[in-house]
Amino acid sequence: MDAFRLAVRLGATGIESDVWLTADGHPVLAHSGSVGRRWRRRRISELKRADLPDHVPTLRQLYAELDGSVHLSLDVKDPSAVPAVLDVAGEAGGSTVGHLWLCHPEWERLAQWRSLNDEVRLVASTRIHHISQGPERLAAALADAGIDALSLYWSDWTGGLTTLLHRFGRYAFGWDAQHERAIATLLRMGADGIYSDHVDRMVERIRKT
Repeated sequence: MDAFRLAVRLGATGIESDVWLTADGHPVLAHSGSVGRRWRRRRISELKRADLPDHVPTLRQLYAELDGSVHLSLDVKDPSAVPAVLDVAGEAGGSTVGHLWLCHPEWERLAQWRSLNDEVRLVASTRIHHISQGPERLAAALADAGIDALSLYWSDWTGGLTTLLHRFGRYAFGWDAQHERAIATLLRMGADGIYSDHVDRMVERIRKT
């Protein structure tokens, strides 16, 4: 939670985390799907919320901290969490659902979530070498399925590729842009969203653009 608060103070307009579902149905935010020491690790899906360490926040706790204007990108590690995520986001009110971006590498699975809510944003997050059908066919498929964005590793993007996504009315996101050069490259190519651990570098570069 301290990291999320700091990111917003530094000027990030969105924050990112991974989401899992506990055994008693709480969406929680953690990079790993297990907790505990190496020799006694247990899966989050097997534990109740009360059994998790304090540093693992629930999605509800995060929304209690967030300003309604901050976007939230969630990498869905446990697809069974999606209905509960949407319920919690809906309870938060305002523009919360419209500022929620659910990410998953399988666009066909994302397409199934569109029927759950018209407002939530859906993001296909992958690598260019995993796009077997080619970028243009994928962009068309994303548009047909109501998937809002394609997120690729920052160096996978080209100016032509961002133009292609925009032609189909989709957003282009770049992730793992840790250095100023990577951030500047994405901005120059017209990326719509940038994921970086270094919020200060990102915000400063955007302000200079």
